[in-house]
Amino acid sequence: MLSTTLSATEYAIELEHRYGAHNYHPIPVVLERGKGVEVWDVEGKKYIDFLSAYSAVNQGHCHPRIIAALQHQAEKLTLTSRAFHNNVLGEYEAYVTHYFGYDKVLPMNTGVEGGETAIKLCRRWGYRVKGIPENKAIVLFVTGNFWGRTLGAISSSTDPSSTKDFGPFMPGYEIVPYNDLDALSSALENPYVAGFMLEPIQGEAGVVIPDPGYLASAKALCQKHQVLFIADEIQTGLARTGKMLACDHEEVRPDILILGKALSGGTMPVSAILADDEVMLTIGPGEHGSTYGGNPLACRVAMEALQILKDEQLAENAELQGEYFRKSMTALQQKVDFIDAVRGKGLLNAVSLKPMEKGRTALDLCMKLASNGLLAKPTHGHIIRFAPPLVITSEQMEESCQLIEQTALHF
Repeated sequence: MLSTTLSATEYAIELEHRYGAHNYHPIPVVLERGKGVEVWDVEGKKYIDFLSAYSAVNQGHCHPRIIAALQHQAEKLTLTSRAFHNNVLGEYEAYVTHYFGYDKVLPMNTGVEGGETAIKLCRRWGYRVKGIPENKAIVLFVTGNFWGRTLGAISSSTDPSSTKDFGPFMPGYEIVPYNDLDALSSALENPYVAGFMLEPIQGEAGVVIPDPGYLASAKALCQKHQVLFIADEIQTGLARTGKMLACDHEEVRPDILILGKALSGGTMPVSAILADDEVMLTIGPGEHGSTYGGNPLACRVAMEALQILKDEQLAENAELQGEYFRKSMTALQQKVDFIDAVRGKGLLNAVSLKPMEKGRTALDLCMKLASNGLLAKPTHGHIIRFAPPLVITSEQMEESCQLIEQTALHF
């Protein structure tokens, strides 16, 4: 039994530690409810959320329209599996394909399932359409990529924390340097390459943005060599970077588009893989699927979540608020000696820190921010991502930047 003298926060954290796997190291706050850009912990303290569940709650916590759609559908029908038709799936498929301009969608659940599905599609297309010999297909990835922690995903990782003692790994993966068109061009000379998969902006790597023109040039190289350009827009898509898709900044249309996270507004796992018929119809009945993929609850929620992005002009707001944030952080950089760089697009931003005296780290700064009422999370030890829900107002952004500045000045 746990001690009855523990606070509500301590009790919740101790329960997790005692009975859960130790595969996460969260900031020690215990959240109980959320609305818009704000969340409250079990002690009643309010915070501004600058992580957005890794961009899953672009529409804000518990958006009333999404919750209403979820509740309405949950009272009627939640799951049939794909053994039977349901009356919402086709409606959703028509909606999402028209929304993004593709022939077909393959609905799945989690983001990493989306990545796995895209690679299966790519390989099948490579054999059936491009004519690659059986079991010879290669998919290219870039250094610093992150799209999950399944064995398939970590097989493409260059991060030792993802790979150590988890091998052997998936064959048919090759890795080229990120943001290096010469290396990509050289790798594409291999006629067995079927696809090239990347994040348009690398999220987990620390909001790493490629040189202007890199995406467009990479897509052109893929077209030249009859290779599928696969965009992992799970974190960068759905208005996060100031455009509906990060690829839109360079007017690049992926051959396979992977979506997730904010596709449900943070209510449940929903992912989607979009492609045209030449790619999508290479997979037939019994060759890929998911019990929960395309369930009516997810379909109804996803349509509402997508419509909100347009109705509330969240891409435009992300562009506006992101510009203000970066200007504020750049100004702060001149006032403290430990900010190395400020970068981002829209409301996907990062502040990189220099080594600090007394061994202080980005985690220490995030802990101080949390104590002052703002939640953010470090990555790679020296980088802090700042990515609030896209519904953040100018007043809330100004308040947040002032809080960050005051915390940094007294850190």
